[in-house]
Amino acid sequence: MNFRFLSTIITLLLLGSIPGKAQDKKDTSYRFTTVKELPHTPVKDQFRTGTCWSFAGTSFIESELLRIGKPEIDLSEMFLVNHCYRDKAERYVRMQGNANFGGGGLLHDITYVMKNYGLVPESNYPGLNYGEKKHVHGEVDNLLKSLVVAVVQNKNRKLSPSWPIAFRKSADAYFGEIPDDFKYEKKKYTPATFASDFCSGIQPDDYVEITSFSHHPFYQQFVLEVPDNWLWEKLYNVPLEDIQSIIDHAIENGYTIGWAADVSEKGFVTSQKGVAVVPDINREELKDAEISKWEKLSETEKEKTLYKLEKPGKEKFITQEIRQAAFDSQETTDDHAMHLVGTATDQNGTRYYKIKNSWGPYNSHDGYFYASIPYIKYKTTAIMVHKNAVPKEIRSKLGF
Repeated sequence: MNFRFLSTIITLLLLGSIPGKAQDKKDTSYRFTTVKELPHTPVKDQFRTGTCWSFAGTSFIESELLRIGKPEIDLSEMFLVNHCYRDKAERYVRMQGNANFGGGGLLHDITYVMKNYGLVPESNYPGLNYGEKKHVHGEVDNLLKSLVVAVVQNKNRKLSPSWPIAFRKSADAYFGEIPDDFKYEKKKYTPATFASDFCSGIQPDDYVEITSFSHHPFYQQFVLEVPDNWLWEKLYNVPLEDIQSIIDHAIENGYTIGWAADVSEKGFVTSQKGVAVVPDINREELKDAEISKWEKLSETEKEKTLYKLEKPGKEKFITQEIRQAAFDSQETTDDHAMHLVGTATDQNGTRYYKIKNSWGPYNSHDGYFYASIPYIKYKTTAIMVHKNAVPKEIRSKLGF
């Protein structure tokens, strides 16, 4: 998640658009019918934090556990956040401040924590050690950033061995001390044994992240150039048509998808409509006089007309070139991570993907929204899936 998106969310919070308070009046301009919905856990609320990656990642793993027949569980997001903060701090200091440091991250951060530190249930580590009922990270984010900045300044001309201890204790003061062991359902675990025993069948190396950008060769891996990729992880790169093929194949075969995307677009509607679309003018439905009137409108007027979204309509045809141009110009940025859990159709029979968000029940869809195929193609920055969710022919090209 970047600062542009965070400022948008803060504005919407102040205006009451999100999250937490579903409005009484339902918007009926878009009506959705679920076609397929895979098992997943309830919607949560990241509230005033930049930790969407953690909420999306835990939701994804919770669904994976359900897929293999495990009982429903609520995993701790803040266990991941604390561990990642610790490791980001070490990297930031070693890079003398020339690295990203903040609350954001990518979906692979959860498999990184699973592999290196384990997992913990939410009940054993809620991460609310600072007098709030919901997650509010403005203070802790600023404090931890100030701490590592002070360390990098190195005014003693030599770093002391005490700074990592000071950092961990500061983070623990907010999130709680990371437990060496804990009890869950009358059994004792460490975070590592909980991940390996209770969550057996979920192997971090079985999950891959896939993207589609033409500034790198297809069917190879590259380090995605977004600030929150603090681990410098490599993602698999495929042509645009393969992204949709992978998503469709996954859903059809019972696999949900971790979805990272740009949601700062006007077509991402946080109101009661609960849609993410890329509207376009349908010239075929316009008469000559209407076309003439349209062409006389200013760009601002055209945009205002397009984004009324009074009902489902024509959307832009998204190509690899259009998608790439938006990324190159930084109109598409890595804003938000969510969980794709199924498919649906609108009242016209047009297909959408059902997305579980992490803003609480902020709309009339109880915290879910529906992303159109053009929006997925245009604004997806990456997806995370189980390797077996990828069609065999694409897997063969990617070499796994």
